[in-house]
Amino acid sequence: MINEIKQDAQERMKKSLESLNHAFAKIRTGRAHPSILDSVMVSYYGTDTPLRQIANVIAEDSRTLALTVFDRGMIQAVEKAIMTSDLGLNPATAGTTIRVPMPALTEETRKGFTKQARSEAEGARVAVRNIRRDALAQLKDLVKDKAISEDEERRAADEVQKLTDKFVADIEKSLEAKEADLLAV
Repeated sequence: MINEIKQDAQERMKKSLESLNHAFAKIRTGRAHPSILDSVMVSYYGTDTPLRQIANVIAEDSRTLALTVFDRGMIQAVEKAIMTSDLGLNPATAGTTIRVPMPALTEETRKGFTKQARSEAEGARVAVRNIRRDALAQLKDLVKDKAISEDEERRAADEVQKLTDKFVADIEKSLEAKEADLLAV
């Protein structure tokens, strides 16, 4: 029973960390990376479809993304979807290829993206702490039901705390890496 609680807490904490890394991928740095366009949805014959399912996205160089749309009739729709996304990108079409140049980041936008990254990291820390709180509540319920002893509960609570500390440290490492990436000129 205790192992199940710890396993569940670990899996949920891992998902929180994955969610944070996914959110970090959406925060644009000065370099071109295909994951920047992961959040773009294109109206494909009346259905919102992820851009990755409609076009091949590659980093042409450090400042340009190149898209090859599978269906030639969808080039205008893809271009419009990139423009209307909140990423601040202006695609340029050249025949069957759409090029998306990455504008250079100003000091102000770098600070704004850093603030956004810190906010995402804080949300992940809160999620991990909430998972810890839930696990500790489940352990207390087991003690109340006399399924485990208080000593077993204390040992399990210490292990849950160590797990929490490990994931909070992982969140800090991810945040430091993202901040270094954002502030690198």
